[in-house]
Amino acid sequence: MTQFSVTGFGPASIGNLAVGFDILGLSLSGIYDEVTLTKRTDREIKISNIKGVTQNLPKEAHKNTCGAALLAFQDKLNLNYGFDIAINKGIPLASGMGGSAASAVATVIAANHFLSQPLEKNELLEFALAGEQVASGSAHLDNVAPSLLGGLCLCLKNNKVIKIPTSSELNVVIFHPHIQVETKVARSILKDSISLNQYIEQSQYLAGFISACYEGDFNLIAKSLKDVVIEPQRSKLIPHFYQYQQEVLKVDGVLGCSISGAGPTMFALTNSDKSSLAVKQTFEQVAKLLNQSGKCWKLKINDQGAYTNEVH
Repeated sequence: MTQFSVTGFGPASIGNLAVGFDILGLSLSGIYDEVTLTKRTDREIKISNIKGVTQNLPKEAHKNTCGAALLAFQDKLNLNYGFDIAINKGIPLASGMGGSAASAVATVIAANHFLSQPLEKNELLEFALAGEQVASGSAHLDNVAPSLLGGLCLCLKNNKVIKIPTSSELNVVIFHPHIQVETKVARSILKDSISLNQYIEQSQYLAGFISACYEGDFNLIAKSLKDVVIEPQRSKLIPHFYQYQQEVLKVDGVLGCSISGAGPTMFALTNSDKSSLAVKQTFEQVAKLLNQSGKCWKLKINDQGAYTNEVH
């Protein structure tokens, strides 16, 4: 008898997006984690294989992002069967590119195909969050939602997600220096309080950015894509961050440059493909000047989110 398997694809994402700490996230095209599930006759959840970026990934299901998401899925839906899990990590670990969320999302989107009545995509959020919590120590939607649903997501209370429109001309460049920053560490250095002036200024930037996206106003995006709260605290975890940022912001057509998620990956938004190419070259030139290794991608926004391919 042929075994039935489904492969889920969870895209990378940019959490926070500078202006919206823990509430904004953007889905990226071209970089994915893949998770293949094969149905078992018993209820065991077993990680059978890990490929790609494999270092430090636990194989115990309850300690693994994919396994924890699947255990929550199995428990909530009272499934009488289990799964073998094969993971192909395409997103670097501790990179600030939403890798743990992408793995959890790829898992639940694949598991959904085994149900006689599949759930809606937004109903899968809670299960992916269970996996994200294992990896990062806290359950935040700003990577999970865009990876699962695609596009630019505003994450509200009670797993409510609003997709914010983005212009087709909006481009993304990300640069990942070859260092790791654990999300738990990046959260631990943050102050518990900020000044009233900081709160007001960051609120203005957030409101301006969201308004600009609805209006397709690139000038307003450029004026609003700023982080006066988190970036100054986390920048010290990223060697030469301000040197990269300073040079990138000089490129014509750049709308903003900041830290992707917890870092160390940096991102820039641009108003054209031409600008994106110039930004990519700038990141690479600065890295060469600093003798720092890393990888740069010129990307589009992923509006589709997670998807599956069935395998027989």
